[in-house]
Amino acid sequence: MSVDSSRKIDTAELDKIIESYGSKKSNLIAILQKVQEEYKYLPEEALIYIGTKIEGLSPATVYGVATFYAQFSLDPKGKYEIKVCDGTACHVRGSMPVLNAIKAHLKLKDGQMTTADGLFSLETVSCLGACGLAPVCVINGKVYPQMTSDAIKVILDTLIREGE
Repeated sequence: MSVDSSRKIDTAELDKIIESYGSKKSNLIAILQKVQEEYKYLPEEALIYIGTKIEGLSPATVYGVATFYAQFSLDPKGKYEIKVCDGTACHVRGSMPVLNAIKAHLKLKDGQMTTADGLFSLETVSCLGACGLAPVCVINGKVYPQMTSDAIKVILDTLIREGE
């Protein structure tokens, strides 16, 4: 599966999402979360559309909210979203070699967060709240404790086979 960042925005689907939460500006974050769940990121066209549909908001305000919160992405994410913790406990116990192993195995260049085939996205996070299990990776919500460079390669190979 590849991420299609040129996927046309379905305004009827956006209308359904907005209606399901109510078109009040207090529901903006929930609406953006649902749109991101649908598209795997927040397309610019969707942000503009939402800004014109919710009374009291502008597209610029919607964009501002989308860029303020770290949970939102303006770039397409992969089928498998990998988060590597680099909090103190994880860092001390070896999260950077794990992160580097992931980058090398997936052939990600510096600054590139999603593989060309759209299968994987990679990000580092400050803390996953699992310090006793350090170093920790989370892939699509599943926690992988006491991660090593060798173990992550096995996991990635398994996901590559599943994703083909």
